[in-house]
Amino acid sequence: MSYSPIDISAGRRRVALAATASLMALVAATPAFAQGSAAAEASDADIVVTGIRGSLQRNLDIKRESSGVVDVISAEDIGKFPDSNVAASLQRLPGVSIQRNGSRGEPQGISVRGFGGDFNETLVDGRRISTASGGRSVDFTTVGADFVGQLAVYKTPELSLSSSSIGATLNISYPKPFDKPGTRVAMSASGSVQDESGKVVPTVGGLFSTTFADDTMGILVDAIYTRRDTQTNRVYVSGWQGGRFAPCQLAGAAPGPCAPTDSATAAASQRRSVVGWYQQQYGADQRYTKDERIDGRIAFQWQPSDDILLTIDDNYSRQKVTTDIDGFGVWFNQGDMRNVTLDSNGTTTDFLQAGTPTDFTAGTDKNILETNQVGLNLKWDATENLTFDADASYSKSRLNPDGQVSSEGADIGYGGLLGTNLGVRVTGDSKNAFPEFTTYGPAGNQARWTDQSIIGSHVTVRTAQKNSDEIKQFRLGATWKQDDLTIKVGGRYMEDEFSLQNRNTFANNYWQAYAGYGAPSGRTTGVPIPASLIQGTISTKGWIPGFSGSLPPVLLNYDARAYSSYLESLWVGPNTPGYNAGCCTGFNGTIDLALDPGSVQNILEKSWSAWISASFNTEIAGMPFKVNAGGREESTKIISAGIGRLPTSIVGSTADPTLLTIAFTPEQPVSTSSSYSYFLPAIDMKLEITDNFHVRFDASRTLTRPGLNTLTPVLNVGSGQRVGALTATGGNPALKPYLAENFDFGAEWYYQRNSYASVNFFIKNVSNFIVAGTERATINGVIDPSTGQPAQFTVSRRVNGPDATVRGVELAWQHVFGDSGFGFNANATFVETNKPYDETDLSTSGFAVTGLANSANLVAFYDKNGFEFRTALNWRDKYLSQFGQAQNNSAFGAEPTFVNSALQIDLSTNIRLTDQFSVFGEALNVTNETQSTHGRFSNQLLDVYAYGRRFTAGVRYRF
Repeated sequence: MSYSPIDISAGRRRVALAATASLMALVAATPAFAQGSAAAEASDADIVVTGIRGSLQRNLDIKRESSGVVDVISAEDIGKFPDSNVAASLQRLPGVSIQRNGSRGEPQGISVRGFGGDFNETLVDGRRISTASGGRSVDFTTVGADFVGQLAVYKTPELSLSSSSIGATLNISYPKPFDKPGTRVAMSASGSVQDESGKVVPTVGGLFSTTFADDTMGILVDAIYTRRDTQTNRVYVSGWQGGRFAPCQLAGAAPGPCAPTDSATAAASQRRSVVGWYQQQYGADQRYTKDERIDGRIAFQWQPSDDILLTIDDNYSRQKVTTDIDGFGVWFNQGDMRNVTLDSNGTTTDFLQAGTPTDFTAGTDKNILETNQVGLNLKWDATENLTFDADASYSKSRLNPDGQVSSEGADIGYGGLLGTNLGVRVTGDSKNAFPEFTTYGPAGNQARWTDQSIIGSHVTVRTAQKNSDEIKQFRLGATWKQDDLTIKVGGRYMEDEFSLQNRNTFANNYWQAYAGYGAPSGRTTGVPIPASLIQGTISTKGWIPGFSGSLPPVLLNYDARAYSSYLESLWVGPNTPGYNAGCCTGFNGTIDLALDPGSVQNILEKSWSAWISASFNTEIAGMPFKVNAGGREESTKIISAGIGRLPTSIVGSTADPTLLTIAFTPEQPVSTSSSYSYFLPAIDMKLEITDNFHVRFDASRTLTRPGLNTLTPVLNVGSGQRVGALTATGGNPALKPYLAENFDFGAEWYYQRNSYASVNFFIKNVSNFIVAGTERATINGVIDPSTGQPAQFTVSRRVNGPDATVRGVELAWQHVFGDSGFGFNANATFVETNKPYDETDLSTSGFAVTGLANSANLVAFYDKNGFEFRTALNWRDKYLSQFGQAQNNSAFGAEPTFVNSALQIDLSTNIRLTDQFSVFGEALNVTNETQSTHGRFSNQLLDVYAYGRRFTAGVRYRF
């Protein structure tokens, strides 16, 4: 098969999959593997190897021949990629690790050398693809891997593709009809089951490719339907907020009144002076997710002469993810906590809060992401030495294209007279323990935890998120080749327009229409919930495997939309019993959505690029020496538009003392523009000390542009807020890109066929880091009714800030044990920075490099006589994922989110029964690992997801 996206030579050579273990193990093993390697190469020279070994050899060949640092994963056969998810395959490469979607357990994003998300540019056949998710990174759960031909990860820039990634440039290459002339058919069908969901769901796909008209024309068509069902248990703390307690709030304080204040004239026992972190909200839920994806592709090629090749293709994908959620949640305010116990780090490990309400939550999230890319490519060999390459494409991605409601949320429960003197105790580390209630139930009666006779309505949250991302791009390049000299020149124009808007029930305050819980809680607002709305209960026994901690015995199961419909059916006018009169201007009984003006963004980014590079082969002391050097100029203009407004007043709720409503000035359109331009040089050098031992040196300058969703020109203050948690977010359209000076030094030893070992050292000096800092600030002088003082908002803004250096080493080792069929590839990456996170830094602009983690991967396999078996172990150490948590109201800036270390083991097998027919199986997460995160300190659990194991079995047919 020939699916290469890299045109290194006329023969289109291949790039390699690096795999490492440890340098000491490599050195220790050197004599054993060196002995007889020449004989092994000679004996295998004429053998054509397919399957796993054939794929690894193709990858190795490309890595060996490339002038820069490139790693590749190739399809083992048409319609047979190593994994069902692109990101899952990429984590096998040195320096590449994954981020998982907690609810589904699916690999969703990648980090390369510690740089994740927006730091890595993803291309399809050399073109950037649009993504309506809100940033520049691609959600890899939307990219079907079944008919991918090859993945190439450029860790040093390929100037003719891009220099717009500090981490790496990933190029996904799909097969074309001329890759192998003739007629080819591949079909696959499988069923998969996640052990918790217990439902077998299908994946069915097919590919057809043929050439005709004397092989001057060809067409390839493929389509696949994929479904994954996942049931996940979760325990969460939505945010650990930093602040200061008054001494009177602490355990052991003298009896008497306690009124925490910031007043310098108050008694010492009442002044907030003790630093501590507390849980803003605690809860648990169960999520059932149905993920359906359709991928389709058509490619047409025409070669009217030996000198001209025209390719037209269209790639389409549509993913629909529906998640049903049932759980509970309780809300806390720092000033209301008493009998507080703090550990040595200031984490609240025990407390009581009087009158705490309890909410039983339900929701349905339904999001549709649709992407289509159309492209045209023309290659013309104008002369024996000169080749032109012209490429144009249009891509559009839409999130919820019909503007449908994307999230239905509901809270029911009890409070007021039934509020609980409730506490949550932290009993251990976030990697093996979750917090637990010390008391719960109405007025502390645990036996009545889910007593339906006292449960009333609270809030109804409905949102409709609608995004679109539209990219137009054109590229023209020319290549001159003569003897050992190659010169490339070219240019690219790209226009990227990103639009975002959100409609919700916060904008019109309709979320509070029936808040209050009703008469059993002593409230005149809110209505009892009829038993017919409750569909049953969910047991919490054995909730999170491997974790200590206890939960109340059951959760309530009900449908959020049915709840909203019931409330809408009650309306008889403004005097409707239970209606929260005065909350909602214009309310007529229907819980409608309204546009949130602060969410509206329209970002237009235009960029122009021009590049030139030259590569030549020469010798140094008789050793082949290859040099590739050049530069790329990048110029960008950004036009950012939004809708601005300021708060004019804040009003508390009579139905629920935790709820607040904000009024605003009239809306005004806001627009601004900015621009920047940078020259990005690069040089790659490779010296072949022997035929099998190569050393490399690479230096480059690269950039990463700010996320499009960070460039809004307005300050957004949400309409619906809660006491003690006033927030505002601001964008910055003048943000400059991250810039990195990169250096690589590596050595590679290709000691026998299909085997090699390598070590690569890298340094990245990054400037213009974008810091998502927060500060406490007043806005427009509005008064907080809960304090009577000017309202203190936690304002999150992004600015260009400090510099940092990231350095590390990648070790790789790939070995096949002769003709035994056994082999492995392994890798390990160790990274560090001069700006690590300092948990003792309480400044509101604390900074650290995110995403850095040591990682290691091992794939051991057997591949012979039509039988393949593969075991994959993937480990990633703890790392700082981001600054910011689900509730981000800390007095000490954006609180961090850490992801705990994780090890996952996957198994797969394939048995070829005939040349055309094979059966396969896969077992993912066989040890039933979980995913957990924590805040500033390791016992500040934020989330733990138990997403279970998944098993797949299927058949493939090809000819």
